[in-house]
Amino acid sequence: MPDRCDGASIRGNQDQEGAAPPLEVDPVEVIDDHTGVGLLRTARNAITTKISGQLPSETPPLTIARRGVFVTLRKGDQLRGCIGTFTPNADLPETVAEMARAATQDPRFVNTPISASELKDIRIELSILSPLEQIEDPLSFELRRHGIHLKQGKATGCFLPDVGANLGWDKETFLSELCRQKAGLPPDAWRSDQTAVFRFTVQKFVE
Repeated sequence: MPDRCDGASIRGNQDQEGAAPPLEVDPVEVIDDHTGVGLLRTARNAITTKISGQLPSETPPLTIARRGVFVTLRKGDQLRGCIGTFTPNADLPETVAEMARAATQDPRFVNTPISASELKDIRIELSILSPLEQIEDPLSFELRRHGIHLKQGKATGCFLPDVGANLGWDKETFLSELCRQKAGLPPDAWRSDQTAVFRFTVQKFVE
C-alpha cells in the first residue's frame, strides 16, 4: 500500500498504516548528476511502458544501494501522481521503476488516469530520501530542508520538504496540516506524547 507526502502515497512492506518505522535503510550517499539523469530515464521508461506498452529505451546499468524514494508526476503545475516508499525491498533503480509505475495509478486520480497522449507533457521528479530520524521535539526541523513523517497508532502521514513552501507556513502550521490532511488526526496531534515524529531530507532530480 502506498503512502503520501505532498499528495503522494507511500508504498512498501512497512508503509501500511500503523506499521513500525523502517530500520534497515542503507547510509546516505550523495548521488551525482549523471546518475540522477540515469534514474530519471529509468522512471521515464517505467511509466512509458506501463501506460503505452512501448518497449523501454536502453538505459545504462546502475548499481545503487537501497534508498527510499518518491516519484512525482506533474503536467505543468498540475499534480498527476506521487507515490514512494521509506522501506525499499530492492536497490534504488528498481525501486524508482516500481514507484514510477505505481505513481501512474495514484488512487486520487483513479477516474482521470494518465493517458498515453499525456506522456510527452508529464514531468518526472525524483525525491531520494535519507533514512528517517526520530525527533523528541516535534519542532526540531528546518522548513524546506526536512520532510516529516509521523504516526500515532494506526494513523500515519508525511509531507515532503517543499510542501507549503509557497503558502508561508511556519513549523506549527506544517505539522498541523500534516496531521489534518494526511494522517486524519486532529491538527494538534503532533503535540501528543502518543505521536512519533520523524524527519528526513531529500535529494531531488527533475526532468
